Amino acid sequence: MTDGPGSPRHDPPAERLGRSFTRLAVLGAVLVVAGVVGLVYVGLATLTTMLLFGWLLLIGGVVGLLHAVEARGSNFFWLAVIVAALDIAAGVVIILRPEVAAVALTMFAALLFLTGGVFRLVGGLVVRGPQFGWTLVQGALGILLGVLVLISWPYSSRYVIGTFFALTLVFDGLGLFAMGIGGRRVVVMAEEGEVAGSDPRSGEE
Repeated sequence: MTDGPGSPRHDPPAERLGRSFTRLAVLGAVLVVAGVVGLVYVGLATLTTMLLFGWLLLIGGVVGLLHAVEARGSNFFWLAVIVAALDIAAGVVIILRPEVAAVALTMFAALLFLTGGVFRLVGGLVVRGPQFGWTLVQGALGILLGVLVLISWPYSSRYVIGTFFALTLVFDGLGLFAMGIGGRRVVVMAEEGEVAGSDPRSGEE
């Protein structure tokens, strides 16, 4: 049975590439819409993020446990079992109590911002490299963000994680959308150049 002229196998490479860039742009638009919805319903975004994180830990722990059982003759068997068991336990706790997990993760994020900002600030003052000003700005923003989250903690756990997750979706979606649109334009320009080059009248004056 032969493929028809419209099958992907007989499509020109430029056309297939153009469809791939179109799908990329559509995926980026979907991510942007999902991120905007997450920013509007930030509490739901936080809860969704924690549930996704919990399921990822649970599934990763189960897969790690299966791999450990398959490699039970190795020297790292018990270490792999312990790590997998911790992942499974953490995943179950997060799935059952996502609000409590969000509170703990928000505290961890605030401390991470605070310590990272302090290290950047002190490192910038000590090293004074070519990016001295930008390093100081990054350190100050990290400290400010960590302090703001800690001041309103645990209430901040309702929106911090969801906001970060939604903003990540928006920026990633914008990047994919721009890549898809830009790639599609390049493909169209290349196709137009090939058509103009193959036209025998294009070389006539």
